[in-house]
Amino acid sequence: MKKHRIVSCLTCLLIAAAILLPTLGDARETSLRQKLKERRSARQSAAADNRESPIDQAGDYTFDLLHNGLTRQYRLHVPAGYRPDKPLAMVLSLHGGGGNMSVQADDSYYGLISKSDSAGFAAVFPNGYSRLRSGKLATWNAGICCGAARDRGVDDVGFLRAVVKDVQSKLNIDPGRIFASGMSNGGMMSYRLACEMADTFKAIAAVAGTDGTRACTPSRPVSVLHIHARNDDRVLFNGGSGSASASHADFVSVPDTVAKWVKLNACNIPPTRVLEVAGAYCEVYSPCREQAKVELCVTETGGHSWPGGRKVRGGEPGSTAISATDLMWDFFAAP
Repeated sequence: MKKHRIVSCLTCLLIAAAILLPTLGDARETSLRQKLKERRSARQSAAADNRESPIDQAGDYTFDLLHNGLTRQYRLHVPAGYRPDKPLAMVLSLHGGGGNMSVQADDSYYGLISKSDSAGFAAVFPNGYSRLRSGKLATWNAGICCGAARDRGVDDVGFLRAVVKDVQSKLNIDPGRIFASGMSNGGMMSYRLACEMADTFKAIAAVAGTDGTRACTPSRPVSVLHIHARNDDRVLFNGGSGSASASHADFVSVPDTVAKWVKLNACNIPPTRVLEVAGAYCEVYSPCREQAKVELCVTETGGHSWPGGRKVRGGEPGSTAISATDLMWDFFAAP
């Protein structure tokens, strides 16, 4: 009889466990989901709060920005001597494919922070789309290139429009002096901005990245500066993907890119040679509609690089014949 009662008790315990264990598992799963939801909500609230914080001091800032359900980031450098009562020019600087905003903002590579301070413009370094929490190995959806941003159809134009609006909520930005620039995939993205955000950007500067947009109908002329090494081994000067390229895209050539924008801006041809030094030259197509212009600067050496800067990755050193940073700002600052 006692043995029967023991067996019965064990049976009751097993039945109770069978009932309770799924419930406990469900509770743990619900708790985990709730925690993840709370963290996501906190990140989204922080991103939304960005717009409520005007800046009145020079320095370096990093902001989260919620766009299309993704929490994205950008870095902002406010130049030395900034006064909230004096409107600033703004330059978006877009990193290359596989890079990130911190690389682009590293003064030892491109000298953009120093140029921001000396010339007095706000330098903005958005981060491309990355599948990594760190934001590294990011790319831009620039049309035919590049990586996960292109493959997933990420709305980078919408994101960068939101970045511009967010910066305008924090700083006194002159709406007539907003510019975009970029290296490689970032240069390609600059061309897409010229095509789709001509209402915002007065001019762009693309270094080592040609126009790979699938369609381009700018609402008004946008001035274009293109800088490229003749021996670029990734984005070939005469088109195609070089041996050092990881994107395997059939890149548009430099001549075709320039010809496209000369036509879009209705510029006079042939161009005028405005700079010629050992190892490099620049030529300008002008006048164009509405005071726009198209300028091409070519270095003989340097491969896939930012002339006058330090290479992020290995390979042939960049050309020192010209400074892409100086040429870019001179182009933007010209009347």
